[in-house]
Amino acid sequence: MSDGDKPHSPACDENRQPILDVIRRVFTRPGLVLEVGSGTGQHAAWLPRFLPHLDWQPSDVAENLPGIRAWLDEAALPNVLPPVRLDVLHSPWPVTACDYVFSANTVHIMSWPMVETFFAGVGRVLKPGGSFCLYGPFTFDGHHTAASNAEFDLWLKARDPQSGVRDAVDLERLATTAGMERISDFGMPVNNRILHWRRAPSGPGSVA
Repeated sequence: MSDGDKPHSPACDENRQPILDVIRRVFTRPGLVLEVGSGTGQHAAWLPRFLPHLDWQPSDVAENLPGIRAWLDEAALPNVLPPVRLDVLHSPWPVTACDYVFSANTVHIMSWPMVETFFAGVGRVLKPGGSFCLYGPFTFDGHHTAASNAEFDLWLKARDPQSGVRDAVDLERLATTAGMERISDFGMPVNNRILHWRRAPSGPGSVA
């Protein structure tokens, strides 16, 4: 795959620095990061460059792996592992234990059953005391934070009725069931947020 053929998302270029600023504050101890839904691979090829204390595991469905590999081959970062196939609906996941989970712009393109399975999976693989950061647009108690997010939600549902901007309250219930508690909510550019949960020392998603 040539440079011109690599998948590219302008949004990844625009949000990478604000995301890095948050990840630096949250993922402070050395450990393994599982990135669920690495997409184009741009975040995996850039963020770990500035986080040498972390080992970064990209993942996505099979059809996205060649593009991710193209970005990673170019970046050649020593702390990034080869991308692995991960479909949230299929278990076991290829990573069975990690210190951190990061995911960007994923839950609004999933069906709700996929979102439920995703959170349950994070609860299974995240070590006690580990953190989960989820980036994207969210509603709060059914209310959009900006008109642009409401328009985006309509566009998503017109394309796929099972997708849509998810409500933080609904995600909070899933996180609680998976043994995680909300720690922080970071405001991000373009009306996005990073929701940060921490895995409880013990609970429903405990890793043996």
